[in-house]
Amino acid sequence: MNKEFFKKIFFQSLTGFLSLALAILLFFCVQRLDQLRNSFHWLMGVLTPFIYGGVMAYLLKTPCNFLDGVFRDVLPERLKKRAGIFSVTAVMVISVLVIYLLLSMVIPEMVESLIALAAVVPPKAQEFAQWVLGHLEGNEVLQGYANEAFASVESWLRNWANSDLLTTMQGMMDGVVSTVGSVITVLKNIVLGIIICVYLLLARGKFAKHGKALIYAAFKPERAEALLKEVSFIDSTFVGFFGGKILDSAIVGLICYVFCLVMTFVAGFQNSVLISVIIGVTNVIPYFGPFIGAVPAALLILISSPRNCLIFLIFIVILQQFDGNVLGPKLLAGSVGLTGFWVLFAITLFEGMFGFVGILAGVPVFAVIYDLIRRWVVAGLKKHDKLDVLQ
Repeated sequence: MNKEFFKKIFFQSLTGFLSLALAILLFFCVQRLDQLRNSFHWLMGVLTPFIYGGVMAYLLKTPCNFLDGVFRDVLPERLKKRAGIFSVTAVMVISVLVIYLLLSMVIPEMVESLIALAAVVPPKAQEFAQWVLGHLEGNEVLQGYANEAFASVESWLRNWANSDLLTTMQGMMDGVVSTVGSVITVLKNIVLGIIICVYLLLARGKFAKHGKALIYAAFKPERAEALLKEVSFIDSTFVGFFGGKILDSAIVGLICYVFCLVMTFVAGFQNSVLISVIIGVTNVIPYFGPFIGAVPAALLILISSPRNCLIFLIFIVILQQFDGNVLGPKLLAGSVGLTGFWVLFAITLFEGMFGFVGILAGVPVFAVIYDLIRRWVVAGLKKHDKLDVLQ
């Protein structure tokens, strides 16, 4: 009796001590929130190569698994064990070639566009001023206001060039020096990330086995099975969303390139590759991507022809309607299962919390949370025999 009593007292005391310790820990965490935030940012900076490598490995694991199966089918028996090495090598080579081809096509057109912009803007501005004054001819009051406005802009530009330009250029040079250091750091992280990505891809089967072993060791079999099933659902949601979105954006960019190529011969469109890449890449961003990509692309066309710009904007509206109502639902069917309202809510919420990363990953993350809540609600309704509420 005494033994059971002291055992009960011991566990009660231990529970009280741990509760008090957690409360004190929480108090100090709140008191030193800035220090914790700085420590977290420092830790994220140290782990940046692993984050880069993990993200790249996760995005490339699906094509790796596909090529792994292909190589196992075609390779002779003595080389089947090396199918993983061949698949990872093939995926990395293909990825580098795709990035190289895109950059080799986009960078020259981007440089040409910037040079053309610098050459075209001054005469276009002068033409605009003459056009405004021409339409105001006969109205001396409005012409006077317009002349004053143009004179003010010209005076501001002259003063800026004479007084502020030197300071600005000096600041830019200082920025370039600091940017060089930043670029070196980024390149170092990318190179380390690629190395880590290759290692993760080669050892992905081993890491998966270790993860399952840890789960089965920490939980009861039924809990472990449920957790693994949930992890599988999360993985399929992310893979389905990102895979479908990348394929959808590639098709949209290709359609845009075909249109621009046709319009090059018909109406003298320029920068077809650059515009198509902008439209395709920004289309990866859910909901707001088409609008983000259409603005710089339309401005590039506006430099040469306002009429072509209007034609391009009409085409973009038609293309995005096709993508949003036909192509996107076909490729992304079942990957997220969210309505337009919840997609907008997820993007707004996670963009505010995590910035650009939240825009890209917010939709699949919220889809997982939404599914968990939905299943919890359904289970509760079944328990209380109230499923008819959902009908």
